[in-house]
Amino acid sequence: MSKPHVLSFGKWATVSWSVESDKPLVLKVRPLYVDGKTKEFTFGLPHEVTDRLFVVREAFRINDALPDEPAAAPRWEWQPGGWLLVDRVSGHVSQIALPEFDPYYSAASWYRDYIAYCGISDDGKKVSGVVSQLGRRKVVLKKTIEEVGTGLSGADCFTPVWQRKPSRVTFRLKDAQAATYMIHGHAAEMMEAPNDEEEADKATE
Repeated sequence: MSKPHVLSFGKWATVSWSVESDKPLVLKVRPLYVDGKTKEFTFGLPHEVTDRLFVVREAFRINDALPDEPAAAPRWEWQPGGWLLVDRVSGHVSQIALPEFDPYYSAASWYRDYIAYCGISDDGKKVSGVVSQLGRRKVVLKKTIEEVGTGLSGADCFTPVWQRKPSRVTFRLKDAQAATYMIHGHAAEMMEAPNDEEEADKATE
């Protein structure tokens, strides 16, 4: 009989990270331990998928030293990463493949085993509403919600909002009309845009 694994989180630590030339931002990270050993560093709160599986965002350090700087003096910088899938029973931690997920700009929200986020195209000029499901290679939904045109400076993607019965998710970008999609297992369909009174009612549910 295999020995059960022990998973736990360590203490929070405040670190700084930056995007290109922007001012440093604050990031609170903590280690994820598996059987008492540091497996990964994480940030944010985990989402419980089942009583066995949970997901959490990864944080990692990258060497920012230039080629002509001393090799013996790494310049470590913290960076936000993607999402990790953690199995409490096997102790296995794995990366979740999320098409067009950008660690800096993709606001994400989980519901059951679905994740909804704003996908960013490779050239940074298109923002898509994406819904992916754990265990499936093909995304459930990928719809363009804005053509930025000149890069991400004009795109401000808010965290997608989930609702149940029926399962649906709403994507909203700054200065753009909200788009709501109903999720049916492995498929999705667009819903008519709710009016202001309906949105107000949903906000009080």
